[in-house]
Amino acid sequence: MNNVAVKLALFLILTAGLAGCSTIDVRQYAANKPPLDLFAYFTGTTKGWGIVQDRGGKLLRQFVVDIEGTIDENGNLVLDEDFFWSDGEETKRIWTITKTGTTTYSGTADDIIGEATGESAGNALNWGYVVALEVDGSTWNITFDDWMFLQPDGILLNRAEMKKFGFRVGEVTIAFQKIN
Repeated sequence: MNNVAVKLALFLILTAGLAGCSTIDVRQYAANKPPLDLFAYFTGTTKGWGIVQDRGGKLLRQFVVDIEGTIDENGNLVLDEDFFWSDGEETKRIWTITKTGTTTYSGTADDIIGEATGESAGNALNWGYVVALEVDGSTWNITFDDWMFLQPDGILLNRAEMKKFGFRVGEVTIAFQKIN
């Protein structure tokens, strides 16, 4: 086997191994308390404080998000989110979340490509989705691996890893507090 083939084989083995290590099954959190009921938590008013970091951990932006959650006539959770960014920008996203099973969800919003899919267990929820983000005048499709963990004091911690072409490009961290 030539040197290039050996390097390629080693790269593929390491990549497959790393990919296997990064997969987390939400069901491992099934016994964690308090249990997260997504619809109950976000129905009403919720406030969040967040940061966006690049892949090296450098702070890029900070924001506050005000969320009004309602249940529509079809039993879906509708989240009306208003983001206030530290640089003065204001943005809006409206999620429509459907319960698709006992512990599974789907979600849509204007800037989401296709559907978000989520699964919950215990105090945890894991979402996967692709967001069309405007970056320097062009649109990038960024994949989010989004984790939420409800804490005993009612604070919901949210950490989302962002990837493009399978490579980590940044992270979003949010702390949510239910207001009413």
